[in-house]
Amino acid sequence: MGHYGSSRDVALGLFTVTGVAVGLVWAWWLIDPTAPQGALLPAVVSAALAANIPLTLASTRLKRALVTPVQRYLINPPVRLLLRMGLMPLGYALLETRGRSSGRPRTTPVGNGRRKDTFWIVAEHGQRAGYVRNIQRCPQVRVRLRQGWRFAWREGTAHLLPDDDPYARQRRMGRFHPLRALNAIVVRVMGSELMTVRIDLAPLSQGSKHGATIARALARARAATARSPRLRAGH
Repeated sequence: MGHYGSSRDVALGLFTVTGVAVGLVWAWWLIDPTAPQGALLPAVVSAALAANIPLTLASTRLKRALVTPVQRYLINPPVRLLLRMGLMPLGYALLETRGRSSGRPRTTPVGNGRRKDTFWIVAEHGQRAGYVRNIQRCPQVRVRLRQGWRFAWREGTAHLLPDDDPYARQRRMGRFHPLRALNAIVVRVMGSELMTVRIDLAPLSQGSKHGATIARALARARAATARSPRLRAGH
């Protein structure tokens, strides 16, 4: 990752978002009449959020090992299902990459960081994230996002930006966008090595042309995999 991942940056970001997250948890418990009775649940969540700070600072590897299964098996599946059904949670989009060895479509829920024809993502685990490694192999991707009141797939080309400041990027993305700011909180709490990803979306009129580009890129990725037995064991 880039030089923005210093301990000071990580610590400052964690302290800030943890304070906000704890405040939101207690505000929900105080305001929502359907919240569980008793303060046990918000107290436990607050303690877990507080423990996340030393864990992240002590070992990003251990943090990633603990967080990844939670994201993969508990958080992402229901969000992915809603996105596929067209019931897209506000502030989210669905990123489709190609498996770096299988070549099959792999979908990952991400924060909706679209600005005109550019789509921004801050990856929680940097170059160790599965979809980031897929992008390294094949940068041609698709993003399912809201187009007015409808949902549509947009093709695009992804670029990894390890030298971009992910914290500054999140601040710019979240300015005047409460849902993006909330997503930034989640990313910082769950993340271990933040890294910026930029996707240049193809114009809608060029969808078929870009689809052919994806097909060619996929064919090249499969051919490269066939020549490299070591990569067959990958995702």
